[in-house]
Amino acid sequence: MTYVVDLAPQVEKALAEMPEDGRQEVLETIAAVLVRRDVWPTLGGWDGALWFGPRSWVVFVAYADGVDVLDLGWVG
Repeated sequence: MTYVVDLAPQVEKALAEMPEDGRQEVLETIAAVLVRRDVWPTLGGWDGALWFGPRSWVVFVAYADGVDVLDLGWVG
């Protein structure tokens, strides 16, 4: 199954301004969210979830076909 990842405008801007190693880690954190459906919030609601990478985090909501990334950060 193919999942959709939608990035909020502030997320796209933050990724564009990040150094390459930070951008890579955040994208790997988003990929980890996609393969771990068990950590997704309940589908169809307004619940969100926070997922941490080694030095990054993403806030997202889930739908039946993917996730919307609402915010992210990297401390590198």
